Amino acid sequence: MEENLKNNANERTLNFLEEIIENDLSSGKHQSIITRFPPEPNGYLHIGHAKSICLNFGLAQKYGGKTNLRFDDTNPVKEDTEYVESIKEDIKWLGFNWAEEHYASDYFEQLYQWAIELIKKGLAYVDDQSLEEMRENRGTVQTPGKDSPYRNRSVEENLDLFQRMRNGEFEDGSKTLRAKIDMAHTNMHMRDPIMYRILHTHHHKTGDVWPIYPMYDYAHGESDSIENITHSICTLEFDIHRPLYDWFIHQLDIFPSHQYEFARLNLNYTVMSKRKLLQLVKENYVCGWDDPRMPTICGLRRRGYTPESIRNFCEDIGVAKRDNVIDYTRLENALRDDLNKKAQRVMAVLNPVKLVIDNYPEQSEELDAINNPEDESAGTRKVSFSKTLFIERDDFMENPPKKYFRMAIGQEVRLRYAYIVKCTSIEKDAEGNITTIHCEYDPATRGGNTPDGRKVKGTIHWVDANNYVEAEVRLFDRLFQSESPDKVEEGKTFLDNLNPDSLKVLENCKLEKFLANTKPLDKYQFERLGYFSTDYDTKENHLVFNRACTLKDSWNK
Repeated sequence: MEENLKNNANERTLNFLEEIIENDLSSGKHQSIITRFPPEPNGYLHIGHAKSICLNFGLAQKYGGKTNLRFDDTNPVKEDTEYVESIKEDIKWLGFNWAEEHYASDYFEQLYQWAIELIKKGLAYVDDQSLEEMRENRGTVQTPGKDSPYRNRSVEENLDLFQRMRNGEFEDGSKTLRAKIDMAHTNMHMRDPIMYRILHTHHHKTGDVWPIYPMYDYAHGESDSIENITHSICTLEFDIHRPLYDWFIHQLDIFPSHQYEFARLNLNYTVMSKRKLLQLVKENYVCGWDDPRMPTICGLRRRGYTPESIRNFCEDIGVAKRDNVIDYTRLENALRDDLNKKAQRVMAVLNPVKLVIDNYPEQSEELDAINNPEDESAGTRKVSFSKTLFIERDDFMENPPKKYFRMAIGQEVRLRYAYIVKCTSIEKDAEGNITTIHCEYDPATRGGNTPDGRKVKGTIHWVDANNYVEAEVRLFDRLFQSESPDKVEEGKTFLDNLNPDSLKVLENCKLEKFLANTKPLDKYQFERLGYFSTDYDTKENHLVFNRACTLKDSWNK
């Protein structure tokens, strides 16, 4: 995989991050590079995180460096070991391995000592203002903020109060530790940002040892520095945080990690907000974080996406400096391209109607079927054929229009891998629904050939009614029917843009017997229908398949 990444990267021009790294290496600024992927363990990773994972690990692989996995676990209220484990599973599934595993909580003692150092330098102070008061005194972009009445406490008083905060003497929210920078700074993040807040909350890793927790803006840069991260790659919304990142490192005179920003992945027809994804789960609009309609990595995996398709997608969209919106079709096309090369072909009838070949003998035979026309090494398989078959109800029309090349009375059509048949009659029930289609076959056309040279344009698939398995098939579509789910009229929410047809469940579908022993996450192309993946809900005598995507884009019309 590493070699493929290198080859792909060499086939195109360098992105701006690659240019920076190559300059840093050639100038001798760094002998090697170290990147990191720093998720907060407060939810499941989504496709946007996949872009960051591929970028951080991919750059390190290309330039012979390494990537650390570091959990930024500074907010114990929202964090859980469940998320830690899911994140690790997702990264491994994408095909990456980290050099070292760290947690921001590993550095809590060092971060505390550095905070004391900043207090001693007169660069940090304990503030008794409430969050509301701090917000009021912060000012606006146009107006400077007001100094806290506690800003000029002595070093000794600040050290004493901070120690007592550490000892757990004060209530939640009663005090904070703030950096002393400039309340009139044009960058609002530099107006005496909070470094520590009081939280008497159990931490998933450190337990109840700490009643105070560092803020992200304080912990992040220092954690990078501890690990000697050379290129701290963040999404674009953090560019305004970079001066603060640099300020802490400079004041502490520690390893000068540097932050670089790239445009985050924005995908139409979906939402990427963890808050909104959590809402979808908690309010049962979806069936959990791994619902195949979710943009989470575990949801995409369950739907049928492959690690290769996601990595190729991330490579395809590239690395930009400005935010843009990527068409969902590009993600689906990446999957189609990958599965077209590797997916086993099978025949499945999702909406069956019985087809009887009246002149076929009372017997069965085995026909050769191609496993994957894109891969000769995949070989062939045997499919059984008999007098009674199932075909798709949509492949027959009683009163067809001109240029209709599927089955109609008096019209010939090829049965895939089998024979040419001509429809002769139909049977209906009392409600007028077609129950059986009758036809006759031409024995000379085995394999679909026409010895007399006549042209038959239509080819349809089928399943032997005497040798098949039944399955539940879930047809997934985009979760939202709007390109921009967040753009709503006044009084409405993104939930009003949910696609009511995002899931259709089909029962009693008829599939080749070949699928009887399928396992979860096995991938198939159901010929003429799309790409499908075996779902986790599959049990003995109850097969369940998810449609990963259609054969062609059905949205871009």
